[in-house]
Amino acid sequence: MAEASFDHRQQYHHAGGVAKETAVQALNSIIQLHFEKTLEKKRGVDAQKKELWKLFQVFFLFLAVVFSAQVQAPPGRLQCRHCWAPIALLSLGHLVYYVAVAQTLRCINGLKYQRRCHKLTLALATDRLKQLKMRVGHGNSAQMEEGEEELLEVHYQEPPESYLGKFKRNWALHFGFLLCTFAVAVSSSVVILCF
Repeated sequence: MAEASFDHRQQYHHAGGVAKETAVQALNSIIQLHFEKTLEKKRGVDAQKKELWKLFQVFFLFLAVVFSAQVQAPPGRLQCRHCWAPIALLSLGHLVYYVAVAQTLRCINGLKYQRRCHKLTLALATDRLKQLKMRVGHGNSAQMEEGEEELLEVHYQEPPESYLGKFKRNWALHFGFLLCTFAVAVSSSVVILCF
C-alpha cells in the first residue's frame, strides 16, 4: 500500500542525511497510522459480526414461523403429498440465508486480513523505532548514518499463506451448519406432514 510505504529518499533528505528527530517523528506517524487502521478494521469486524448474528436470528425466526404454520395447519389442508411446498420454501430460505451469510463472511474475512496486515506493519515500525532510539541514545551525531537510513523503510506487511487457512475453516464451519439445519428442517417437515 502506498500509504504504508515510506520512501525516505524523497521526503527526509536533509543536507546529505536525515535528522534523527525527523526519523523518529516519521516512524511515530507510521505507527500512529497503522494503529488507527487496526482499530478501524476491528470496529468493522465487530459491526459485521453483529450483522451476522442478526441474520442468524432472522433465519431461525423464519424457520420457527414455517414449522408453526405446519403444526397448526388443519389436518385436511396439509398432507404428505403437499410436502413439496414447505420444502421448497425452506430451500429458498436456506439459499437466501447462505447468500447473506457468504457476503457477510467475505466482509469479515477481508477486514480480518487487512487488520492482520496493519498489525504486522505496526509491529515492524515499532521494532524499527526501538532500534533507532537505541542508536540515538548511543550516538552523538544528529544525522542518520548509512546503515540507519534503512530503518526508515517500513513496507506494508502481509501474513503468510497459512493465515488464509483460518478463513477456509470459517467457511467450512458455516457451510456445515447450513447443511445440518437444512437436513433437520426438511426431515422435520416430512415427519410433521407424513406421520
